[in-house]
Amino acid sequence: MEKLSKDWLTQGLIDFEYKKYVLMAYLQTVKNSFGKVELYPFLADLVFHYRNLVALKENKTLFRESFPKELSVEELKKLELRYREIIEDDAIMVELESIINFALPQIRDSLQEGSVIYEYVESQCEISPVGVTPLYAKEGYLFVTQPPEKETHIYRYQMSIFEDSQEQLRSLNTQFIDRVEKSTVNTYERLKLDLIRKFRDLPNPAAYLILARMKFPFSETLMPVAKRLFVKHISEAA
Repeated sequence: MEKLSKDWLTQGLIDFEYKKYVLMAYLQTVKNSFGKVELYPFLADLVFHYRNLVALKENKTLFRESFPKELSVEELKKLELRYREIIEDDAIMVELESIINFALPQIRDSLQEGSVIYEYVESQCEISPVGVTPLYAKEGYLFVTQPPEKETHIYRYQMSIFEDSQEQLRSLNTQFIDRVEKSTVNTYERLKLDLIRKFRDLPNPAAYLILARMKFPFSETLMPVAKRLFVKHISEAA
């Protein structure tokens, strides 16, 4: 199973054995992915599902909100989009609680496995500035490379800051520019100068190199970890 639906808990047949089968099939796919050191998209999915189940367990009123809705015939005739709840049976609520109690530790174990891999990949990455870093570092270029360091992926980045009810949050938008061959002549400093000449709207850009000491799956692991690590780096430097 490649994906676990966001409403897998209340979608289709609500039966403990069936939901157990669905969940374990999904977690086996996750395990196979982690075995290849491919973290995403499964690590993010696990975080979502775990938080969702915890919220449902702690607040049972969310059960009702999580169920799919259907239009009644009478309201369709009146052309009114009013919904009626599908589930009113207490026995089904008991079944759902059993499913949640089973699923939480299973997903938590998979999440912990992914977190260990994530932390290891992060520990193998180092960030360094390319050339002189200007005071304004919320926009610039990001070089990402890994052994044997023969090619470099170049991205243009822009950091955004927004606030929720509790804290300031940062998001990183990246735009792929090029993948270039690395050589003794084509240094990172030279690449930065080439970018300045090519993109005149950033005459004095910040540029950073993220270098992995080991080779990892690029799209599924290295780049997602590198982006989160870079956000943390910029935030701490601010």
